[in-house]
Amino acid sequence: MLPKYKKVGKVLSVSMVAVLSLSLLAACGKKDEAAAPETNDTSAVVATYDGGTITANEFDMEQRVMKFLYPEYAQMMEMDDFKDYLVRQEVAYEYLSGKASEEAKTEGAKVATEQFDKMKASVQADQWTEMLKAQNLTDQNIKDYMTRIMTVIKDKETGVTEDAIKKEFETNKDQFTTASVRHVLINFTDPDTQKERKKEDALKIAKEVKTKLDAGEDFAKVAKEYSEDPGSADNGGLYENTPVSNWVEAFKEAAKTLPINKISDPVETEYGYHVMKVESRTEADYSKLTDEQKETLKSQLAAAEIDTFMTNELDKIVKEVNLPKTDKAEEGTTEGTEGTEGTTGTGTGTEGDKSTETKTDESTGTDAKTDQGTKTESDATTGDSGDTSSK
Repeated sequence: MLPKYKKVGKVLSVSMVAVLSLSLLAACGKKDEAAAPETNDTSAVVATYDGGTITANEFDMEQRVMKFLYPEYAQMMEMDDFKDYLVRQEVAYEYLSGKASEEAKTEGAKVATEQFDKMKASVQADQWTEMLKAQNLTDQNIKDYMTRIMTVIKDKETGVTEDAIKKEFETNKDQFTTASVRHVLINFTDPDTQKERKKEDALKIAKEVKTKLDAGEDFAKVAKEYSEDPGSADNGGLYENTPVSNWVEAFKEAAKTLPINKISDPVETEYGYHVMKVESRTEADYSKLTDEQKETLKSQLAAAEIDTFMTNELDKIVKEVNLPKTDKAEEGTTEGTEGTEGTTGTGTGTEGDKSTETKTDESTGTDAKTDQGTKTESDATTGDSGDTSSK
């Protein structure tokens, strides 16, 4: 596996586990359509591995399904090195699904169908139709992809023990600790002028906000007046019952440790200064986890095992990859490939798991996953996509 895409690969496998990031599809949407099986595939072989091959038509289908489910990677799919990564990922899942037990295949198909139905139900029928049409896909194409992924996940889950799930819980406790937090954000970029704001100027405004709140002014009123967080200002700065793991580190730590109903000093994140108040917090307790939450942890462990396979074993399985080079890639090699590489290495590798929503204006302190820019990559791996909170 290409090291710089390792994190992206983890996202692509794990995000299938808990209903495929429904918010990914909420912005865009086909009625049931009969499968259009491809027969007599005479296209060139683009990858050969121990026990099978991937043809050009099969890889083209893989890319179209990927663009449907993960549109944020569409631009990357034009890059030769990412195509190489994707075809190797396809090999991995084809190989592992072929070796899966019959029980895993049955359970994988069942879970994939359930997830597909939930995903499709979250999108208006005409939107679904347009989304499939844009990639020349059918319902069955999506189901087949999901079934292959879930078959491998279910097969790897068979080796996960209760002790391993408990250990995973302890490692990822923040994933299950929730808090209701009000905050006022003062951005490092002035939202009116779009100009950079000096830190000391932002801090001065944040301290003014704290003074008003300490004096007893209504938090919701102050948030509506001062907060530059478009995702919460109109809601009085409130994010309710949100997993603290959704937030960037400094904000998360404050949400975990602030005394209830105490007004914080300004908390600095990469987006600005936040004046916060934690209204409630529910600590994680393994004994209180739901079956669904335990299944999520189990699936995360299975996905980690797949990731290990792709890192340590896949190169031994792949015999040859012979993808045609794109014109764009060839142009890049003569006109500044270094700049392109830099973009690839940083633009996706660090934010791969937040990629389930539409990007917003960076000047408001936002990122690809949320309105606020405070969510971390862990969200993608748990499938917690319904939550729009971020600060």
